[in-house]
Amino acid sequence: MNTMLNKIFAIFLIFTPATLAAKYLHFSPVVVFFLAALAIVPLAKFLGDATEALAAHTSPALGGILNATFGNATEFIISLFALRAGLIELVKASITGSIIGNLLLVLGAAIFAGGLRYKIQKFNRTLARASASTLLLAVIALIVPAIFLNTAPRVGDLIIEELSILVAVFMLIVYLAGLLFTLHTHKNLSNTASGVSGGPGWSIRKSVLILAGTTGAVAWMSEILVGSVEPIIRHFGWTELFLGVIVVAIIGNAAEHAAAVMMAAKNKMDIALQISLGSATQIVMFVAPILILASLFFQKPMSLIFNNFELAAIIFAVLISNLVTADGESNWLEGLQLLMAYAIMAVAFFFIP
Repeated sequence: MNTMLNKIFAIFLIFTPATLAAKYLHFSPVVVFFLAALAIVPLAKFLGDATEALAAHTSPALGGILNATFGNATEFIISLFALRAGLIELVKASITGSIIGNLLLVLGAAIFAGGLRYKIQKFNRTLARASASTLLLAVIALIVPAIFLNTAPRVGDLIIEELSILVAVFMLIVYLAGLLFTLHTHKNLSNTASGVSGGPGWSIRKSVLILAGTTGAVAWMSEILVGSVEPIIRHFGWTELFLGVIVVAIIGNAAEHAAAVMMAAKNKMDIALQISLGSATQIVMFVAPILILASLFFQKPMSLIFNNFELAAIIFAVLISNLVTADGESNWLEGLQLLMAYAIMAVAFFFIP
């Protein structure tokens, strides 16, 4: 199954030159957008493989840091180009989409697929609880700026910017503490989930070359993708909110979706949870704060003020995923419930004007 999946992703690499051809032959921006989206999916997969292969040649601690740093590199690169283009709402929406996508779509699909083969699947409750508490803290970090703005609506943009920066710094501190917890002080708890498969077994030189090449290609495709956003919005009538929450988020996480489902089908639920919960945690506690700080170098800084529906979606996603993982076991019905929760939110985001 893993070999077949690799072959499919390898075939999808054809979309990279196809995107470049469509771009420079002046095809419709709609065609260019979807070609770029399809091109990013396999590139994200091989970027992740290169990271895992490189991590396998290092110590467990350094390997964990490498995986943590590059785990969501695709979403980060897309968001950087969107920030540069001034598409702040798209960036916030993609953060929201990555969080609810990992907690509901990825985790739900993994639990459902695994539950169809195994009546009950068990996993490490301590790691699940650690992720749950971190995600609840993330909810607090996202809600407080919004409540502050509603409580003091007349405060200036400078105050909101300073509050966002401080909260971002605190979130980074907690994220780094979480790495210390899983990679050093309590590393015995994550032995079953760490180092997933040791990567594809590439040499250090090959891993570095592929990592550099795929990162550059993802950046190139992301720039083309972001440049086609406004024509897509005009053509389909989609909002930046829907485009970011559903479309962009799925593009960046497609490879992780497949990996989590594959691991759950093999009854490796600790790994499936690490992929889904770990990715969601990294997005909100690492990628989002870094984007806040990076936006200071662009013309329009980004704040941590999300709209009410985005906040509600994040809160409900965190709550239901925490409830599902709290007992240390899962079944197919719980996976289906997570998938239906995602479907409900996706439809609602589609209809928001």
